[in-house]
Amino acid sequence: MKLFTGLDLRYLAVVLALIGAVALAFGAQWQNDAVGEQQGKGGKTQGSLGFRQMLELVKRPKWLVGTGLLGLAVVFQITALSLAPLIVVQPLGAIALVVTSVLNARISRTKLNRVTIIAISLCIVGVGGFVTTASTIAHEYVLTDAQMWQVLGILAVILSALITVAVRKAKNGKAIYFVVGAGILYGFVATLTKVVIQRIYQGQFEWLTFLCLVVLGVAVSLGGWFVQSAYASGPPDLVIAGLTVVDPMVAVLIAGTILGEAHTANPVTIVLFLVCGATAIVGVLLLSQFHPQILLAKRRTAVWSKRRRV
Repeated sequence: MKLFTGLDLRYLAVVLALIGAVALAFGAQWQNDAVGEQQGKGGKTQGSLGFRQMLELVKRPKWLVGTGLLGLAVVFQITALSLAPLIVVQPLGAIALVVTSVLNARISRTKLNRVTIIAISLCIVGVGGFVTTASTIAHEYVLTDAQMWQVLGILAVILSALITVAVRKAKNGKAIYFVVGAGILYGFVATLTKVVIQRIYQGQFEWLTFLCLVVLGVAVSLGGWFVQSAYASGPPDLVIAGLTVVDPMVAVLIAGTILGEAHTANPVTIVLFLVCGATAIVGVLLLSQFHPQILLAKRRTAVWSKRRRV
């Protein structure tokens, strides 16, 4: 007699993913605060963090605690991915956006404006719709070598493009550049994690699976740099919004088209996916333009530029 059915395991995966999302929210807030303290109170500007700045962050206890919480979030996320399809688990991280928004507003004593609240609501509704739709059609299939090569090939192109962006936008890139880049990379990280787990379940841990682990490490490292650079030039709830929207969109797209988890999707389901995705993306774009801390930074930049001209 089985103790858990497939449905029970999915419920357990949902609970674990939600716990991981809360850990992600607190970890992101602590890391963001550490980056802000390093640059000076209220001193966030456009541009990425340099190598020396990254080394200095490692020495900060607050940043290390945040990193520990993010590590805990990863453990919960990996466990959830081992129990349920990727397209069900990954979008649940959107709950981190709600927690981070409230937490950051209290810590920074920033009152969220109406547009920001609408933007957060759009993100939650869009991603929530994604999860609800995905849960009705998600299935896992045997993973082939050809599918793994497709994922690795696409990621190789993405890595090349993002490294180019990182070089060109390193000095004056906006937070949205780094947020989107991190979201894309972590979408592939989630996909590769699921791929490795599934291959282990299939008893196929060989050189191609090991290659996925190596590439996964590269994606995590570059994604981490993008995230820290996003903290340096934007509020934590914008960063989390990008990660919890772009990340699952990328992961769901790959899982649905290449891994075959959405193989049974009909035209109505596809339309729902598109509508939900568009809704969440609009929310992120609104956050990137109208978040109170971003508006304040724009006003400060405008004043500084005016004084400089005078």
